[in-house]
Amino acid sequence: MTNLAPIGEDLLEAARSLQGETIELRRSIHAEPEIGLQLPETQKKIVESLTGLGLDITLGQSTTSVVADLDTGKPGPTVLLRGDMDALPLQEDYVSDFQSKVDGAMHACGHDSHVAMLASAARLLSENKDSFTGKVRFMFQPGEEGYHGAKYMIEEGVLDGVDRAFAIHVVTNMPNGLLSTKGGALLASADRFEITVHGKGGHASAPHHCIDPIPPAAAMVGGLHNIVSRDIDPSQSAVLTVAHIEAGTTNNIIPASAFLEGTIRTFDEGVRSKIKDAVSRVAHGTSQAHGCTCTSEVISGYPVTINNEEQALLTSRVASALVGADGFHMAEDPALAAEDFSYVLNQVPGAMAMMGVCPDDVSPAEAAPNHSNFMRVNESAFYNGVGLYAAMAMVG
Repeated sequence: MTNLAPIGEDLLEAARSLQGETIELRRSIHAEPEIGLQLPETQKKIVESLTGLGLDITLGQSTTSVVADLDTGKPGPTVLLRGDMDALPLQEDYVSDFQSKVDGAMHACGHDSHVAMLASAARLLSENKDSFTGKVRFMFQPGEEGYHGAKYMIEEGVLDGVDRAFAIHVVTNMPNGLLSTKGGALLASADRFEITVHGKGGHASAPHHCIDPIPPAAAMVGGLHNIVSRDIDPSQSAVLTVAHIEAGTTNNIIPASAFLEGTIRTFDEGVRSKIKDAVSRVAHGTSQAHGCTCTSEVISGYPVTINNEEQALLTSRVASALVGADGFHMAEDPALAAEDFSYVLNQVPGAMAMMGVCPDDVSPAEAAPNHSNFMRVNESAFYNGVGLYAAMAMVG
């Protein structure tokens, strides 16, 4: 039986005592967002926040990642705690004292919050390392938003010797401070498809002298969207969305080609593979039926984020002990968002939990969602996240 004795109000109060530092770091990172795998300013702020804590800090070679190890000097598991660092290519339109100063970049997915909470958890754990055993590895990861940052860190050895892993993701459409997780599939896989239909361009007044790629491209949209409703078992969940179509330059020219792209989301690797095959079949069959040819490609993205059942149960017990039964919710359904923490969970047992950060002046249903240019994070319950990060490292 897991020892939950260190988990409770004392730990939460210790996390609460760091609230000022947590918010200050979050706002500093929020004001100067960076995108992708190279985040030098964010890396510098993280290292400064960890300096003096007695941690063994290693900087990434292929990215600006930060790995910090805490050794209690007592035998026990090595627990990895992860926080992602990067922002999104989005212009922030919500005005605040710490609004993004970088045009076209915004922390619209809460990664600034993850970093700040994890840094405070590192401080809390380093100051209380006599209270638990084993080692803690703090994984500050760039490039989560489509850049596969976790893969680079894994290649550089971030999982070497790790026994289990844990991460938190904030969500604006959940009640403030509420913690939640589930066993099994938590988030979806995310793949991208690109299709180019090749025809023969010419004058729009003489389509009989051309091979128009637009009709097959238009027909392809319906055919692709029908894959989920006709190829996939109704008991399985999946989404295929054509999100971008481009063809032609003006009203009197039939173009030589038409381009489509979109996303595929699933919770099952078998369903994922079946949809990939169906995209190629629909694209080439529809093109051929209209006398065109096509090139199609499915670019593999993040795998399904699958929580280890035992680690999800451990998370639920730890979170309930920390914030009380009313502060934790065991989710029933996965979400169709995707996460590259999935790469970590594919290799070591672990779990990701969600934490609500809904602003006080709106309901969760009304809050601007993650990835919105008006996203707002309620900072008032950050200590719940700090405490949960720390608690997941302290349990034996």
